[in-house]
Amino acid sequence: MAAISYDTPEILQDFAGRHNIEFSLLSDPDSQIIRQYGVLNEEATGFTKGMAFPGYFFVTPDQHIREKFFESAYTDRYTAGNLLLKLFPDLVEATGREVSSPHMKVTLSQSDEVVVPGSRFTVVVESELPPGVHVYAPEVKGYKPTQLILEPSVELKLESVRYPQSQVLYLPAIKESVPVFEGKFRIAQDLVVSADRSFRASVGSGRAITATGTLLYQACNDTTCFLPQTLPVSWDVQVIPLDPARSPGSIQHK
Repeated sequence: MAAISYDTPEILQDFAGRHNIEFSLLSDPDSQIIRQYGVLNEEATGFTKGMAFPGYFFVTPDQHIREKFFESAYTDRYTAGNLLLKLFPDLVEATGREVSSPHMKVTLSQSDEVVVPGSRFTVVVESELPPGVHVYAPEVKGYKPTQLILEPSVELKLESVRYPQSQVLYLPAIKESVPVFEGKFRIAQDLVVSADRSFRASVGSGRAITATGTLLYQACNDTTCFLPQTLPVSWDVQVIPLDPARSPGSIQHK
């Protein structure tokens, strides 16, 4: 892992020391590599001229770019936890809280518990059905689909919900094939913390915000469809202020 910016080695050394950063910070003061990777922020002016849009490249050992994650707004940033869930979901163990739910075990977890204004983090619904029980996938027709619906908030921008790949189940009793989820499956959604000026001012030394919503599903087995369920869900996250400190004047961008 390494980070690269248009900052000088002196600025990077000062920044790494203040934030206890131990991975490599690479200096690209003329923004040559930033331009080659196509992520130069052309609108940046003044001392920010030459900076890159914030984001990540996932480069394989054979030096191919497999994935890239970038925001169009300078204020918005993917968190490292968010990317780990996207790139290596099977390696991320859920350590969330279990909520009471009929016919299905539901655990709520999240990529980050502490964020800053502009952070993109992920909330997750981990579900586990007993053998022989299924719920319907969102694309089903004529049945109650499984849906995660979060409530809009001025503090959080809601991105699209990510559902797993469904399975096709044949129901011999009605001679139909339907898309379903069985066993263990994960539903995830990205949320972006507001970075506008008024919200940043309201954070103070720290502020807790909550994402709330509903999980809709209907569990069925080979003979019975149980009553549809509306399960309240929520995730708490602590927002801390951005660090406004700059490097000493003698090494700052001019």
